[in-house]
Amino acid sequence: MTEHATWPGPLAGLRVLDLTRVLAGPMTTQFLGDLGAEIIKVEPPGGDDTRSFPPHVGGESHYFVGLNRGKRGVVLDLRTTDGAETLRRLADACDVLVENFRPGVMNRLGLGPAALMARNPRLIWCAISGFGADGPLRDEPSFDIVTQALTGVMSVNGPEGGPPTKLGLPVGDMSGAIFGAVSILAALHERHATGRGRLIDVSLYDGTMSLLAHFAQLPALTGEDPAPMGSRHPSIVPYDAFPARDGTVVIACLADRFWPRLCAALEAPDLAADPRYATTALRRENRATLEPRVAELTASRTVADLTARLRAQDVPHAPVLSVSAALAHPHAAARGMVEEVEHPTAGTLRLLGRPVKFPGAPQAPLRPPPRLGEHTDEVLREVLCLDDAELARLRAAGALG
Repeated sequence: MTEHATWPGPLAGLRVLDLTRVLAGPMTTQFLGDLGAEIIKVEPPGGDDTRSFPPHVGGESHYFVGLNRGKRGVVLDLRTTDGAETLRRLADACDVLVENFRPGVMNRLGLGPAALMARNPRLIWCAISGFGADGPLRDEPSFDIVTQALTGVMSVNGPEGGPPTKLGLPVGDMSGAIFGAVSILAALHERHATGRGRLIDVSLYDGTMSLLAHFAQLPALTGEDPAPMGSRHPSIVPYDAFPARDGTVVIACLADRFWPRLCAALEAPDLAADPRYATTALRRENRATLEPRVAELTASRTVADLTARLRAQDVPHAPVLSVSAALAHPHAAARGMVEEVEHPTAGTLRLLGRPVKFPGAPQAPLRPPPRLGEHTDEVLREVLCLDDAELARLRAAGALG
């Protein structure tokens, strides 16, 4: 064991009150927990909605497990007077509060940011919602597919000439999670200078639309909307998924220097010598003849043969892996992207590892997600110094579910 083996991470000492559920909010706080913050996840008596999402192992939902590792679980009924007051006291003792209710819900509970930040001026409050705190869609319900549709993301995804298609990954929710975590870190930096917290308004709509990046420039510059192209690139050829005899391989010929290398890997000197394909611009113009020829060459070889040849020529490529194959890849193991943890009822869980590494200072092993209310008494004793009698009174009053 090294001297850093139990290092929790750079956010050690930061306490986060997590009132979130489903995906965007829990992923935000999971990121912060990966960096060493203490996450206190507060759930209603029925638990996070995702606890009911099948399939389950040992009573635990795969969905909940994937988004709540390492947190401490508390149950509070915020509709009760004692439950609401207990939350206020927890917020007094926390650095960050994250919630992803619809705008106005926390205010109606008497637990809005103005009230809690008046009690704790250092509190950073991150509100994550579908459409944000203002605008004509503010109060509309939103889930990932709604976000992808309204931001134009679905319109550029899917096969060429096919119908708009949702991305397999819930990019709308995930964008909210990433920007939520980034904004909290920015507010923490500001708090070092000012000593005061800040209210943060993160919307899935804004985050997902920002990911359009260069796609957003095309209508203004060309007068045309970008269209779905499957796995192809609108400007780079070949840049696509190509058939192999026993699977699929992607090839990304992003720069002219890769073209002769690709031709060598495919043993296609005729392509290398063909003036129609000499430059990026020419290959784009002649896509209709070039791509079928590359596909014909790849289809005659196995995935293993193709990847060996492309690697030898230093051509950017990859086999298209299933999720299970991706998790079993040697590089995933080398990067610590899969960790095994023991759960009291679900047994051994294989969790995704932390996406951020700190060379020379390995973090402590991951901890499993909490069972519903698993740490209620522990957290209230530790953070609020409640004794057995007060815990019993709160439980009898229904505040703890």
